[in-house]
Amino acid sequence: MATAYEKFNLHTTPEKFYIEACDDGSNDVLSIDRVSTEMILTVRKDIPPHAVTRPICGIMGTIRLVAGTYLIVITKKKKVGDLLGHAVWKAMDFDVISYKKTVLHLTDNQMQDNKAFLSMINSVLLTDGFYFATDYDLTHTLQRLANTSPEFQEMSLLERPTFLSITTVPTPKHFLRRRRSCFRAGVRYYVRGIDSEGHAANFVETEQIVQYSGGKASFVQTRGSIPFYWSQRPNLKYKPKPQISKTIDHLDGFQRHFDSQIIIYGKQVILNLIDQKGSEKQLEQAFDKMVSSLGNGMVKYIAFDFHKECSRMRWHRLQILVDMVTEMQDEYGYFLVDVDGNVLVQQEGMFRSNCMDCLDRTNVIQSLLARRSLQSQLERLGVLHMGQRIEDQADFEKIYKNAWADNANACAKQYAGTGALKTDFTRTGKRTQWGLVMDGWNSMIRYYKNNFSDGFRQDSIDLFLGNYAIDEADMTTPLHETKDWKFLTVRSDWLCLISCPPSGDTWTETLAYVLFWGTASFVTAGVILFNGREFVDAPKLVQKEKMD
Repeated sequence: MATAYEKFNLHTTPEKFYIEACDDGSNDVLSIDRVSTEMILTVRKDIPPHAVTRPICGIMGTIRLVAGTYLIVITKKKKVGDLLGHAVWKAMDFDVISYKKTVLHLTDNQMQDNKAFLSMINSVLLTDGFYFATDYDLTHTLQRLANTSPEFQEMSLLERPTFLSITTVPTPKHFLRRRRSCFRAGVRYYVRGIDSEGHAANFVETEQIVQYSGGKASFVQTRGSIPFYWSQRPNLKYKPKPQISKTIDHLDGFQRHFDSQIIIYGKQVILNLIDQKGSEKQLEQAFDKMVSSLGNGMVKYIAFDFHKECSRMRWHRLQILVDMVTEMQDEYGYFLVDVDGNVLVQQEGMFRSNCMDCLDRTNVIQSLLARRSLQSQLERLGVLHMGQRIEDQADFEKIYKNAWADNANACAKQYAGTGALKTDFTRTGKRTQWGLVMDGWNSMIRYYKNNFSDGFRQDSIDLFLGNYAIDEADMTTPLHETKDWKFLTVRSDWLCLISCPPSGDTWTETLAYVLFWGTASFVTAGVILFNGREFVDAPKLVQKEKMD
C-alpha cells in the first residue's frame, strides 16, 4: 500500500499551495498551482521561505464553484478509538480555500451565487459523519477485506472504491461502522426509491465488529429505500401520500438492485416494516408483487407491520419477527477470524431492512438482530460462557444499547434532519412516555425542515457529490428561480391583510371587514394547501424529474 501520513503543513503563496507531509523521515510535498490547478509531487526544499504556513490534518478534496476551484482541507480532528490496532479519527472542522486571490472578476449576481454555493458546501461539511483512518480501510467490511486480491491490497486507500460518509460508534472491543452510499444520496422526502442503475436512496451498510484477545468477528446488515420508482414530495401536509410511478419499468431497476446486492452480500432477506394499511399499503403490495415477479430464489420477502404489532406499547411483540428469521440468521452466520488470522466462518447472506425512511423502525429491528449475532460471537470468542447472556452484563449492555441509539441518531440527522425516533427503546429496552414526547418534538422539527429547509440541504448534497457541476462559462445559475403567480398572489394577499388594520365607525363596518378578510384568509390558506408543492423549499440545482 502507498505511504500514508498523519501530519501536514499547508504552505500558501500567491501562486501555489504546498502540502507538506510532516511525519518523521518524510520529505514529500504536494504542490498545487493556483492558476493552472496542476498538481505535482515535489520535496521540502522547493517550498518558498516566504510562504504562509499553517498545520492541517488532511485534504478532503477540491471543488469548482462560480469563483473557480476551491481546496477543502481538514483543520481539526479528534481520535474516537482504535480499530484492530489502527487509529480512527473524526474530522471536526474544515476550511474551504479559493485558488483565486480575489473575486473582483465576478458580477454582483455571481458573487451572491458563489456565496450561496460556499454556504452549501460548509453545511455538508458541518454534518456529523466524516471519519477516516490513515493506515486502514474503513470503507470495506472485514469479510470483503479478507477476500480481496493481492492487487487490491496494494492499492492506495484513495484508489479503492468507497462510500460517501462513515460513522464509527466505538465502544471497548465493540464497534459499529455505518457506511452511507454516495449514490442516490439526499434528504428524506426528495430522494426515495431507486435510480435507473438500481441504487437505492438512503442505502446504508452497518457493520458490528467485536475484537477480543486477537480474535475478531463482524455482522453486517443493510438498509435502503424500497427499491422501485416512487416518490413522496413534501406538500405542507404532515405525511405526504407516496406516489408509485406509472410510466417506468420498475422490474428492470429492481432487478439491477438485487443483482448487485447478491454479488456483494449473497442471499437476501427483505424485512419490510411499513404499514399494511393506509397510504403505505400500496408500497407493501407492490414490493411483495415485485419480489414474486423477480422469481429469484436468492431473495426472500418478509412483511412485518411494525406499527400494528407494537401498537399500545406492545414492543415485546418484536420478538415475533426475530423468531421468524432465527433459522435464516443461523444459516447466514457472521464473519469470524481466530487469533492466528484464520477465517473460521463467513457471513453468507444479508438482512436488508426498510421502513419508509429506513431510519427509526429499521434501526430497532437491526439492533435486535445484531444483539442475537453478538451473543453467538461472544460465546465463540470465549467472552461469554455457557448460560451467560448479554443482558446479564449490565455495563456492556448499556454500552451496546447506547451505541445502537447513537448510530440511529447519526443516520437520522443526515437523512431526516433530526435525531432518530424510538431511541428510548433502543437505549433502555422499553418504550417510555418521555420517549413518546421526544418523538413528537422531533417529528415537529422534521416537519418544518422537510417543508422549509430541505431544498437547500438537497442542493448542498448534490453540489458536494458532483451531481450538479458549475460551469464558469454560464453567467446564471438555477438559484435565481422565479416564483409563479400563485406564490406571488398569496404573498400579496397576506401583505395586504397585515398592512390593513380593522377600521370602521360602526360595528357593522367592522364586522364586514372581519368577514371579508376572514374569508380571504380562509381562501388563501386553501390555495396554499391545495398547491402545497409550490410553497415548500424545493431543490433548485437538479431537475425535478431526476428527483422523482
